[in-house]
Amino acid sequence: MLTVRVTATREVAERVRAVLEAEPTVSDLVVVSAEASGATRDIVFFELARENANRVMQQLRHVGVPLAGAIVVTEPLTVISDAAATAERLAPGHPADGVVWAQLSDRTQEDARPSWVFFVFLLLATLIAGVGRILDQPILVIGAMVVGPEFAPIAALCYAIVRGKRTLVGEALATLVSGFAAAVAIAWAVWAVAYAAGWITFTAATTGPRTSFIIEPSGWSFVIALLAGVAGVLSMTTEKSSALVGVFISITTVPAAGTLALTAAVGAWDEALASIVQLGVNVLGLVIAGTATLAVQLHVSRPIRRRLATRRGSLPRLRR
Repeated sequence: MLTVRVTATREVAERVRAVLEAEPTVSDLVVVSAEASGATRDIVFFELARENANRVMQQLRHVGVPLAGAIVVTEPLTVISDAAATAERLAPGHPADGVVWAQLSDRTQEDARPSWVFFVFLLLATLIAGVGRILDQPILVIGAMVVGPEFAPIAALCYAIVRGKRTLVGEALATLVSGFAAAVAIAWAVWAVAYAAGWITFTAATTGPRTSFIIEPSGWSFVIALLAGVAGVLSMTTEKSSALVGVFISITTVPAAGTLALTAAVGAWDEALASIVQLGVNVLGLVIAGTATLAVQLHVSRPIRRRLATRRGSLPRLRR
């Protein structure tokens, strides 16, 4: 269940109340008037089945809530309510499968914009991956995979493509490309200084059987990226964040960037080129799979909303 708070003028709040009272997947509806609370606007609280959140949000927009106030959605840890349980049973599908597109939109818009935190984490991950390649330590490479934040703009790019948001596509692409370019450039400078000072050798930078998979892109690299893209998007849309860790350590984006910077610094151009191919293959697989997954989820959610709308008129109004 989701807990929703709506603030609006008296006129809009009355329309909101009428919409919600006719909605079987809403429970525990409470309206606090501006006079009673001493506020400037009425406040409407209610519980909402996650599976039907998109339809209700659309109705709230239609009656003018965003223009007259605001909609705030939170997800409580526990809801103990018979009315809420009934509302959830009346909603189509399983709560874990519900995609709240408004929530996803806010998240992807934030992830598409560049920030210094994103660049710092990507740089640190790239440097850690480079050290892992020098020492031939897979555990360091895995650590770099987990630290890397690159999946956020990739997911934002997938969402923007599915929803046809060209501006967001440009922002996500710019964040992704500029992030990797800056991280590789700075890491290259670090390794170039280290190589000139004699702290690392050409042999150390270009050999290591345990981490050689980074410079050996293949069809399996693309397959793994496709699978990871599906898992990553599903983990974001269904709030199963624990699965994201598995996604991070499945893809070879950051290790490829780290190896690119390292091998370019020592002049191992064959391995640098292989790293570029590995990076491109992984990003392409993630974008294709992530976009396809979101498109399927959007396609599936539409007939569900239509079926609920058909059933709605025949259901008795819930007592709240």
